[in-house]
Amino acid sequence: MKLKEIKTIEGKIILETGLHIGAGSDEIKIGGIDNPVVRDPLTDRPYIPGSSLKGKVRTLLEWYLGYVSEDGKPYSTTDSKNPIARIFGNGSNEKDYKGGPTRVSFSDCKLKNAEELIEKNALTEDKTEVSINRLSGTAGSAGPRQMERVPAGAEFEFKITYKVFDKGDGGETDEKYFDILLAGLKLLENDALGGSGSRGYGRIKFVFYDKEIENKFKKIDLKKSENSEDGKNNKN
Repeated sequence: MKLKEIKTIEGKIILETGLHIGAGSDEIKIGGIDNPVVRDPLTDRPYIPGSSLKGKVRTLLEWYLGYVSEDGKPYSTTDSKNPIARIFGNGSNEKDYKGGPTRVSFSDCKLKNAEELIEKNALTEDKTEVSINRLSGTAGSAGPRQMERVPAGAEFEFKITYKVFDKGDGGETDEKYFDILLAGLKLLENDALGGSGSRGYGRIKFVFYDKEIENKFKKIDLKKSENSEDGKNNKN
């Protein structure tokens, strides 16, 4: 197996609605935020972990390509041409898998327009969430909770690298699966990133610095069945 090329996808993620990717908290402070966002420990600025991007894109593609069983669990596979395993790595314990290393790598995304947000005192925002009892129409017993979000209009720089290996039909397959990766990013743009997506959080837009990739991304038609059929034909 020989490394033929490393493709690079660079651009920015623009938040169209507030984003919450939680950092977790071991202590509760009176009057403090119940659910803070993840921050860079050196700059104290919010960022998007690469793992959050990778995990959501992989999950959406598993559903889109039909690699999820009726109980909601992803399929395990030994198929070296399986696009999910080939792109994101084979997460199963299958010893007979011969697809090689993970093709894609997602970098953490740094806040691009931090100074602009700081000037407006809008680096993050606090949003009060109240659960409503649907039968009584009154607030739930847990009371209101404070959610920290990165506000709409924030921009993050992203970088994704993709390895193309040359091994028999491997190079051709890796080239083909690069387009599937772009389809995964399109799925994410149509869905949501981070928590509380069903409540309107985490709507994003990708902007690509490479015009060729940008044009290819805009032409992706998720209604076509060829990608999902490819997945169904390859699952074990």
